[in-house]
Amino acid sequence: MNPEKNLPRFECPDFNPLRYEYLAVQDDDGDADSSGIQHFFALDLRECLHLLPRFIGSIVEAIRFFGPQSCALSIIEGNSHDGTAEVLEALRPELDALTKTYYFKSSDINPKQGARIQKLTELRNLALQPMLDPKNSKLYPAEANATVIFLNDVAACTDDILELVHQRRFLGADMTCAMDWTYVGRDPTFYDVWIARTLAAGDSFFEIPPDGNWNSAWNLFWNEPTARERFFAHQPFQVFSCWNGATAFTAKPFLEKKIAFRAPRKGECIQGEPQLLCKDLWWHGYGKIAVVPSVSLEYSDERGKQIKEARDFTTQLVGGEGHEDDAIQWQASPPEKVKCMSDYGHQFSKEWNKTQVGV
Repeated sequence: MNPEKNLPRFECPDFNPLRYEYLAVQDDDGDADSSGIQHFFALDLRECLHLLPRFIGSIVEAIRFFGPQSCALSIIEGNSHDGTAEVLEALRPELDALTKTYYFKSSDINPKQGARIQKLTELRNLALQPMLDPKNSKLYPAEANATVIFLNDVAACTDDILELVHQRRFLGADMTCAMDWTYVGRDPTFYDVWIARTLAAGDSFFEIPPDGNWNSAWNLFWNEPTARERFFAHQPFQVFSCWNGATAFTAKPFLEKKIAFRAPRKGECIQGEPQLLCKDLWWHGYGKIAVVPSVSLEYSDERGKQIKEARDFTTQLVGGEGHEDDAIQWQASPPEKVKCMSDYGHQFSKEWNKTQVGV
């Protein structure tokens, strides 16, 4: 809540608040009921004690920037044995005082045992439950343009969060995603390749042969020239699906269409719940889904600092003199087919809307 230098975390640079000041809610009486919650933070956390100072610190700073009266924070913790749950519980008085709507719950659902995707689906839906609870309908009116900010346990800076929300608003997007990275060798590699699919070809962001090697990970968007060009220009580009460690998406389809995270149906491609969410968003007319390549994230402080050094902090890419945001020419229709990759040895293209009838 008040950063101390004796707790290890990588340092984020100052950012220019003028870029994001229009996102801040000014409400003199501090009453969230007057306009409803506009920024709903949803987190599923497990065994991430080492990351909490940087991670929660950035979220707290973002909430203060947006205006605490406009924010809610929902955390589902599960099966942690490193003190994560104890720290989050100890933070309850401070977070209650900050947001007035802090939801914290521990769950014994364990995705490492049994049906993994189904259990991940349950955890994600638990994090969203306060927003969907009928008794909270005054706080989350369906007609409002509220943004859900769903974060994995990533080493994020405050401007990473603000940039995702800004780009959702600026682009008129239904969903914006970061780029998440991992280090399987010396150089960073895009991580969420199982979930993310391109727009034109419905393909993975880089090619993975049946033997599962990532030797082509450097060759991002090899068959998608528009995405490739915009990626290297640090400009957002439309995709079929993404998650990539951090997302900002409209709450409307959850409140109005009653969609939710789900597991694959019978006969449907075996895929992760974030990709299925994007599929359902397209089905209901919410296909303005974009990746924001200026936001690069990793899953530890040490590697988080390393990826920022390799790819630059967000504020260095978008806050400099001469930078201009570039709009997206949205494509209204998804690709006819999307790559199904239940595992690396079984990859094929399948109609994007298979089993969608009746959703």
